[in-house]
Amino acid sequence: MKKIAIILVCLGLIFTSCSKPAEEKPIEAATQNPFFEDWDTPFEVPPFDRIEEAHYMPAFLKAMEQHKAEIESIVQNSEPPSFSNTVEALDSSGASLTKVDFVFQNMAGAHTNEKIQQIEQEVAPLLAKHDDDINLNEELFQKTKSVYEQKGSLDLTPEQSMLLEKTYIGFIRGGANLSKEKKARFREINEEMSVLSVKFAKNVLDETNAFEMVLEEEDLAGLPQSVISAAAEAAEEKDHEGKWVITLHKPSFIPFLQYSDKRELREKVFNSFANIGNNNNEYDNKAFSSKTAALRVERAKLLGYDTHADYILEENMAKNPANVYKLLQQVWEPALAKAKREAQEFQAKIEKEGKDFQLQPWDWWYYAEKVKKAKYDLDDSALRPYFKLENVRQGAFDVATKLWGITFHYLEDMPIYHKDVRVMEIKDADGSHIGILYMDYFPRASKQGGAWMSPYRKQHRKDGKNIRPVIVNVGNFTKPTSDKPALISFDDALTLFHEFGHALHGLLTNCTYETLSGTDVATDFVELPSQIMENWASDPEVIRTYARHYETDEPIPDELIAKIKKAGTFNQGFANVEYLASCFLDMDWHTLKNAEEEEKDCAAFEKASMEKLGLIPEIIPRWRSTYFEHIFANGYSSGYYSYLWSEVLDADAFQAFKETSLFDQKTAAAFRKNILEKGGTEDPMTLYLRFRGAAPKIDSFLKREGLK
Repeated sequence: MKKIAIILVCLGLIFTSCSKPAEEKPIEAATQNPFFEDWDTPFEVPPFDRIEEAHYMPAFLKAMEQHKAEIESIVQNSEPPSFSNTVEALDSSGASLTKVDFVFQNMAGAHTNEKIQQIEQEVAPLLAKHDDDINLNEELFQKTKSVYEQKGSLDLTPEQSMLLEKTYIGFIRGGANLSKEKKARFREINEEMSVLSVKFAKNVLDETNAFEMVLEEEDLAGLPQSVISAAAEAAEEKDHEGKWVITLHKPSFIPFLQYSDKRELREKVFNSFANIGNNNNEYDNKAFSSKTAALRVERAKLLGYDTHADYILEENMAKNPANVYKLLQQVWEPALAKAKREAQEFQAKIEKEGKDFQLQPWDWWYYAEKVKKAKYDLDDSALRPYFKLENVRQGAFDVATKLWGITFHYLEDMPIYHKDVRVMEIKDADGSHIGILYMDYFPRASKQGGAWMSPYRKQHRKDGKNIRPVIVNVGNFTKPTSDKPALISFDDALTLFHEFGHALHGLLTNCTYETLSGTDVATDFVELPSQIMENWASDPEVIRTYARHYETDEPIPDELIAKIKKAGTFNQGFANVEYLASCFLDMDWHTLKNAEEEEKDCAAFEKASMEKLGLIPEIIPRWRSTYFEHIFANGYSSGYYSYLWSEVLDADAFQAFKETSLFDQKTAAAFRKNILEKGGTEDPMTLYLRFRGAAPKIDSFLKREGLK
């Protein structure tokens, strides 16, 4: 089965306004289930207006049976195993299962409810068992192995060679060479981990939604009007008329930490976020984190690896844990030194105000904002009026148009799963159809935190036809209020461009095999197409085109752009340290070696990890173990470092444009041809060298971050 590729890292309401509970409208016949039909919607997108929760489980069960039959057909084929009748047949199998899985997994992240969460818990072990049934099918493995052993004489294209390599290695990594007894234990581990990951993510979402801090008027001191208005609307949604509410969704609590003069309230909301999943209640994740890590150790050992990190990194550009630690340490030392200087600067500000407390993590955002305003005459509230979400989104589109000639066209009357969703058709420079992009940008109780891209349909070729992709970008940006449009921060603008870069990777891919297309690449390569877009987002030439005042439509003044540029490396010690601390935490969890001994006390393990690292007490990891969904619920275990490695790549790659021009057509064409279109069809370093002509150097990244 082709796994869904949710990129963030990176969540109950009813499904759609026209959905009805299963008990009101039982499924009487298979033909009533949209997943059992060809979709006659525009561009064959999912018919969200017809899909109900009750459709998912029957669709999963039937699709798994169909997939099993397809696998059995490959196994029972009496002809000698060939690339076509074995490897290609395996790649094209499971289309029905992929169809329902992509829709369901996206809905579980972007618009869940209790019924969907219940289905998640029921279907997760079934899917794990289904995957294992394929990976551990001895006859299927032997057929694949037979083809693999002939690879030198098959005259395959590079893409075919990569498909054969990944298919064969996938069987090995999936336990095909294990003994009967070890295969049985391997299955048990995979099924248990599948359930743990679902429960982990549910606990994070439920505890996030359970928190609300109700404010009185005197608690509003220091808050800009935009934050007050958003808090008032949140209070109204939660039936606290005449009050104000702060939640643990980042568009709510981060501005509160930046501006609130009420230190005790900053402490309350910060600690509530920092202890998601760590409150010894029904949402507690400590045991889930520890158990997952222990099971991963055991599975790695079964497969012959020293650690889970060795198992994961084998397929990444980094190759092994030592290389990851070396990279992290290269940045950690200058970043920590800078963060310590920042802490001293903020402590001096506290003392200058005549206060006698020591800087704490809940003070950092507040004093960073104060010092930034004092040093650069710049604060977030002054910038937001220029970053209307629709304008930022159009800015991202315009960059893509200038680089590759692609155009974006809004579509009305498309089936959507929530009223906030917008849909666009993307066309190439010659007017041909590229794909469909769904955009879902505002937070709600039914959505996971963070931002990500994922597919509803991946690009591939089938029976001579180029199947075009359907992609979704999901975010959690500041919502519009009754008197203002959605005004986002500059950091949010960077995030929007980032996720749009992932979307471009999924949209512009031009591959034959679904297994290799789009974002199905090494984890530490997948962030290159996204992070390089942030360079355009922050370039003064581009900012002028999309940063316009929401009331006057006047472009952002040059002096504000100059201030943004001047403040570009401000607080980057903090930003890098909190991120790197999570990278080290991820690696420490996944370089454990002794399965029988490694179900650790989660809190004690994390504390020891950070003490060994020398993390200063004024900063905590960006993601702590009990809400670190990237590594315990999504696909970034032993891979959170990949953002850093990709930043090294993107800084170096963007330099290719800076050496020519911002929208140099030759460079843009090379990036599209060698990076965006290729998916996972060739080794990522081979692709990068073909684009850049040389291996990436870390210097450009360190300089950009103000660490050199």
